[in-house]
Amino acid sequence: MKKSKIFLGIAIVAVAGFIAIAADHIDAPAVQGGTNDITDFYAFQGEDTNNLVFVANTQGLLSPSATGSASFDENTLIEFNIDTTGDNVEDLVIQATARDGKMYFFGPAAPSSTGLSSSILTASPQGVVDITSYGSPATISTNGGMRFFAGPRDDPFFMDFAQYSAIVGGTATAFNNPGDDTFAGTNVMSVVVEVPKSMIGGTGTINTWVETKRKQ
Repeated sequence: MKKSKIFLGIAIVAVAGFIAIAADHIDAPAVQGGTNDITDFYAFQGEDTNNLVFVANTQGLLSPSATGSASFDENTLIEFNIDTTGDNVEDLVIQATARDGKMYFFGPAAPSSTGLSSSILTASPQGVVDITSYGSPATISTNGGMRFFAGPRDDPFFMDFAQYSAIVGGTATAFNNPGDDTFAGTNVMSVVVEVPKSMIGGTGTINTWVETKRKQ
């Protein structure tokens, strides 16, 4: 599970470059080696400043040769959680689930239950997009002011693990500039949804995090 905090509304104009990220890249034992490992979560203001963009990347460290056969797990629900009241409990969710080469999106809407268990919000469908094949131009669909994408992308996270290990081991004191990108040449499976701020609340502060949940 990944958490971030971003700001909505007019106040965002002063911090238009703000982006919140987190990463673990296959170090969570419960999902290690599986298709539902979250590598990164990004939340930021869209090019259209009336919108927010949520990105969940999964299945990190895919080699180019492995990416062509990689696919989203149809038994996994990707859920973007949005807390609009500051109590760290989701008030709205946006859900994404794959089926037969397409990614289906539901919400933003109030969840039927909060916490670790979820039900797909079938009464709140918002969009569907063909999952982009590796090496193909991005397929993007729109509906009701929202935009959707799902498919493989180059891993955007930069980390110099060798230098990090040297720092932790006491043989170096700082990162190099620019350093070596451990993730260079690897890919992730990415889900992206852009949503008007008016569908979330429009102003104020939100907490947001993403989860992957396996069908039971």
